[in-house]
Amino acid sequence: MTTLQYLGISVRFIIVLCSPQHSDQPETWQVKGIVGTFLSFPERVLKSGNLLYGDLGNIAQVYPGKQSNTNLEKRFKNRLHWNNVTGVFTLSDLQIDDSGVYTVENADAEEKMTHAFQLTVYYVLSKPQVTVHDNISCSVVCSVENGREVTLSWYRGGEILNQISSPDHITLSLPLKVDEQNRDSYRCEAANPVSKETAVVPNSCIESDPSKVTDGDATTQGSLIAVICVLVASGLVGLAICLKKRRNGQQHEDSPERKQDDIQYAEITHIKPAGNQEERTGIPELDPLRNNPNLTLVYYTLQLHHMAASKDVNTT
Repeated sequence: MTTLQYLGISVRFIIVLCSPQHSDQPETWQVKGIVGTFLSFPERVLKSGNLLYGDLGNIAQVYPGKQSNTNLEKRFKNRLHWNNVTGVFTLSDLQIDDSGVYTVENADAEEKMTHAFQLTVYYVLSKPQVTVHDNISCSVVCSVENGREVTLSWYRGGEILNQISSPDHITLSLPLKVDEQNRDSYRCEAANPVSKETAVVPNSCIESDPSKVTDGDATTQGSLIAVICVLVASGLVGLAICLKKRRNGQQHEDSPERKQDDIQYAEITHIKPAGNQEERTGIPELDPLRNNPNLTLVYYTLQLHHMAASKDVNTT
C-alpha cells in the first residue's frame, strides 16, 4: 500500500508485482471524499478523453480545442466540471451515493491511457456523547451516530479498553466502568477514515460517588457538620432553660405566698348591742393599725378574729 500526493490530494494505491503479460484492467487507486465537499481526480486530460462512472459509462467528455461536456448524466449535472487549464475532472457537493469506481480515459497520446479510482464518500462524525448510567459505581455509556466504517472505542491513556464497529446499528453504544484512580485518563473516541471525535467522562459521575471526595470537599463537609452541631447544642440549651423557667413558675404557683393571695375574706357584719350593752367598736390596742393605710388589711383581719372570739359578729 503506497500513498501518493498529487495536486494536494492524498490517494492510496496498491502496487501489484505481476508477470510481464499485459493486463487490460486499469490500476485502481483508492480515494476518499467527505459529504458536502469536492474531489478532483488526480489524472489530467488536456486534449481529448472521457470520465466514466461504474455501469453508467461515460459521464463527461473532452474534445480537441479544449471543449467539454460534463452534463451527460442528470445526477451529476452542475456538479461535475473539467478545468481546461489543469485538465482535471472535479466532482463537487459529494454525496454518499457518489461512491463507486470512476475511470479517466486519456487520449492525448497516440496510445489511450486509463486510470481507475475507487471513491468512497464518508460523513464527518459528530462528537460522541458520554452519559452516566450508574452514579455510585460510575458506570458510563458512550454513544455516537453510526455510519460507514465508524468505530467507537474506549481508551485509558494509549490503551484500548473496548471497541465496537457494526454496520447493522443506527447508533453505536459502548459501556464502561470508570476506575477512580485513573478517571482523568479515560476518553471515548469515534472515528472513521476521514474524521475523529473524542469525549471524556463527565464530572457528574466523579463527584456523585461519596468515596470520591477531594480534600477541599472534606474540609467543607467538616465545617458544615461543626455548624450543625453548634446549632443543635444551642437548641438543647434553650429548651433546657425554657423547661426550667416553666418548672419554677409552677413551684411559685404552689407556694404559701401564692396561696395567701387566694384567701377570700368574709364581709364583716356588726351586731348591734341589745339593751344596755355597749357597742364594741374595736380594740383600743389596734387603733393605730386602722389609721395606717399599709396595715389596714392586718387591722381588719385581727379585728375579725377578735369579734369572732367574742361571738359578736356573723362571719357566714
